[in-house]
Amino acid sequence: MRRHGLESYKRLLGSSKLYNSVQEHTVRFCSIFPSVNNSEYARATRYPQTSLWRTYATCSADLSESLPKDDHVHDMLIDSFGRLHTYLRISLTERCNLQCQYCMPAEGVELTPKDHLLSTEEIIRLSSLFVGSGVDKIRLTGGEPTIRKDIEEICLQLSNLKGLKTLAITTNGIVLAKKLPKLKESGLTSINISLDTLVPAKFEFMTRRKGLEKVMESIDAAIQLGYNPVKVNCVVMRGLNDDEICDFVELTREKPINVRFIEFMPFDGNVWNVKKLVPYAEMLDKVMQRFGGVKRLKDHHTETAKNFMIDGHCGTVSFITSMTEHFCSGCNRLRLLADGNFKVCLFGPSEVSLRDPLRSGVDDDGLKEIIGAAVKRKKAAHAGMFDLAKTANRPMIHIGG
Repeated sequence: MRRHGLESYKRLLGSSKLYNSVQEHTVRFCSIFPSVNNSEYARATRYPQTSLWRTYATCSADLSESLPKDDHVHDMLIDSFGRLHTYLRISLTERCNLQCQYCMPAEGVELTPKDHLLSTEEIIRLSSLFVGSGVDKIRLTGGEPTIRKDIEEICLQLSNLKGLKTLAITTNGIVLAKKLPKLKESGLTSINISLDTLVPAKFEFMTRRKGLEKVMESIDAAIQLGYNPVKVNCVVMRGLNDDEICDFVELTREKPINVRFIEFMPFDGNVWNVKKLVPYAEMLDKVMQRFGGVKRLKDHHTETAKNFMIDGHCGTVSFITSMTEHFCSGCNRLRLLADGNFKVCLFGPSEVSLRDPLRSGVDDDGLKEIIGAAVKRKKAAHAGMFDLAKTANRPMIHIGG
C-alpha cells in the first residue's frame, strides 16, 4: 500500500468497496491505541515500513530477541535479510479425510506416488539436521497428519531430538480425540485445530464431509488433557462464515481456546476472489462492537498473528493478516513438503528437492549447503494479493500450510 494516492490505493485493494471497508474501520484501530490519530493511522497504512506501523499495528517484541544466542545455530538458517529461521513445518501426507473448499479443488488433486513421499526415517534424518542447526519448533501438517499410521512414532522420535522445544500439530480434528492421549505421551506439546463453522449443515458444505461433532469433541479432549491454549484456526470468507465471527469468539469465554481468524488466501484451485476476503480491520471491528474490553497483546516479532484478550474471557482471539498486513519481515518459517521438496515461503512457487539428494547419498554437509542456498534466495516479502492470485502455486493440501 506504500507510496500510493487514494485512487491507486483503491486499485491496489481491487475495488472501492473493499477500500471503503478498510477506511470504515480505521476508527476502531484508534480506539485500541488512543495515542494514534486518524491521519497517523492512514499514513502508517500507506507506509507500513515506518516505525509507527511497527509499533502500533504489529506490537511486536524487540528484534534482538530473535538473534542467535547459541553457538550451534548454523548459517544455513539465516537468509540474506538477516532473518533467522527456527520454525520448520513438516507435511506428513498429502491425503486428507476432508475436502475443504479453500484447500482442495472440487475435482480433487493428483497425489504423489507413495514411493516418492518421505519415509519416516527420512523425515527424522532431515528433522535432526534442522534441529541440530538451530530449529527449535516443528509443526506437523498435511493433508491431515493424524491419518498417517505412524504419527505417534514420528512424534516420539521428534520429541527426543536435543534442542527441540515445541512439537506442534495442525489438524482438522476428525480423528484427533482418540489419538490424542498417545500423541501427548509421545511428546506433542501444542495443537491447532482447523474449524471454519459451528453450523453442522455449513460444515458439510464447506468441507464436503460430515464431522462437526467429532471436531468439537477433539477440542474438548485437548482441553481436558491440559493443552493451553487449544488453538482453533478459522478461515473467514465473506458470505459464507463471516456471520459467525462473534460466535467463535464466544468459545473463548469459558475455555482456554485461542480462536485465530485467518484472511482468505489464494492457492491453486480454491477459486480465490477479493470479494470473498474479509479484511482484518473489518473482523476486529465486528468483535469490538460486540465485546467490551478488547485489548491488544504484545507479540513477538516472528508471530504471524495479532493477538487480543477480552475482559472476562478465559481464552484469547487472534487475527492472521496475510493479505492486508503481511508479516514477512519477521518470518522465521521453513516448510518441508510430504514429497521431500523444501519451500522457504508459503506463497512462493520456488521449491528444491531434499529427497533426491538424500536418496542419492549426499551427506549432512551437502544437504546443509542445499538448504542454505535456498534460504539465502528467500525474498524480502511475498507479492501482493492480486499478484499471488495470478501466480502458479500448489494447492494448499500439497503444501501443508
